[in-house]
Amino acid sequence: MARRFNQIAFIASPTPDARQAAELLMQRYDHVPPEEADVVVGLGGDGLMLQALHRFMGTGKPIYGMNRGTVGFLMNEFHLDDLIERLEVAQRSVVHPLLMVVTDVLGLTHTARAVNEVYMLRQTHQTAKLKISIDGQVRLPELIADGVLAATPVGSTAYNHSVGGPILPISSQLIALTPISAFRPRRQGSVLLPNHARIRIEVKDPEYRPVAAVADHTEFRRVARVETQLDRSTDLVMLHDPGQGMDERILREQFG
Repeated sequence: MARRFNQIAFIASPTPDARQAAELLMQRYDHVPPEEADVVVGLGGDGLMLQALHRFMGTGKPIYGMNRGTVGFLMNEFHLDDLIERLEVAQRSVVHPLLMVVTDVLGLTHTARAVNEVYMLRQTHQTAKLKISIDGQVRLPELIADGVLAATPVGSTAYNHSVGGPILPISSQLIALTPISAFRPRRQGSVLLPNHARIRIEVKDPEYRPVAAVADHTEFRRVARVETQLDRSTDLVMLHDPGQGMDERILREQFG
């Protein structure tokens, strides 16, 4: 019987636990370089999974993570045995990244993609003053805050949730737009947007109140404007053991 995956690659975070786990697996299972693989097995934590999703973005190559890190929200449990069988029955979770387009104060344009979130954050002691438009319509003329964050369902359990944003089911087709330490309006909370929304955030007085923009781990400084929306043309595929898919993980996260 034909196997679902024939060429396996292993990658690992630089921690001793992750590297040792990868070495043990490579001794036990045939493997190829990541570029030749049709599935990548990642050893580490959620940071390693995000790095892998970025590294193989645009290839459609599925990532099966096993937790050798701290939290491991996106990862499966680590076992040396039965890897081939686990891959054969693993369930696919397909997500799309946010595309961030930044215009800085010099008028230069930069792009980056985010699996978890795009956020803007003040660079100095001065609070940020931001104007927020959705699909070309100004919805908030001025937000005075430390910043603001747009999160995908995958990223909704991370930074978004820590600053008071909601946890989103993976199939919710929503984006959470969450202020970071809002000062004005006082009670401005997180807003739920359809995942086809085009978000535009302009920095008011960017020279006096400088703001940085970040897409996952890619940062740009002295930002004048950020536009972001879901990149539906890019599929990111994660594999999880049966009954341990993203919907189940997000439900468990909400119930503690």
